[in-house]
Amino acid sequence: MTVVLLISGSTRAASTNSAALRTVSAIAPDAIGTRWYDDLAALPAFNPDDDGSAHPSVLALREQISDADAVLFCTPEYAGTLPGSLKNLLDWTVGTGDLYEKPVAWITVAPLGRGDGAAATLRSVLGYVGADIHLEACGRLPVLREDVGPDGLVVADEFRSGALDLLGRLVRHAQRATP
Repeated sequence: MTVVLLISGSTRAASTNSAALRTVSAIAPDAIGTRWYDDLAALPAFNPDDDGSAHPSVLALREQISDADAVLFCTPEYAGTLPGSLKNLLDWTVGTGDLYEKPVAWITVAPLGRGDGAAATLRSVLGYVGADIHLEACGRLPVLREDVGPDGLVVADEFRSGALDLLGRLVRHAQRATP
């Protein structure tokens, strides 16, 4: 079974980014295991003088990344770039190489003309840490608030089919990348 770690860049309870990843988890075929990273707000501020060994939340993050075959991100854009909390998460992976050669992709749920700054910054940072960015598994699948049902899942068929396609692309890439 291929395991994909799902990381939302939003800490909002009603986030469309988190709804998108919850939906990915719900529709994933049985051969794909998804794991939800939900401690974004618990990470301490990154300090390069601290390797994170004293922070249980940092150790848990590193363990979850290590246990995953691939990572799928979905993040909002704040002030033209990544939210600080997601950048903080990524900063914690720099010194230890947690994402080095790890297959990664992202889904942008913002409508056309928005979210490009976050995607560009995510691509830049993931490239810097040496992640294996699979651009063919990255895509824009807009989600409006009204597309999210009362169960917190995206109900739009177009999103679901597109997300399933992108997830499949990431998983196939991760399977080829595994020695």
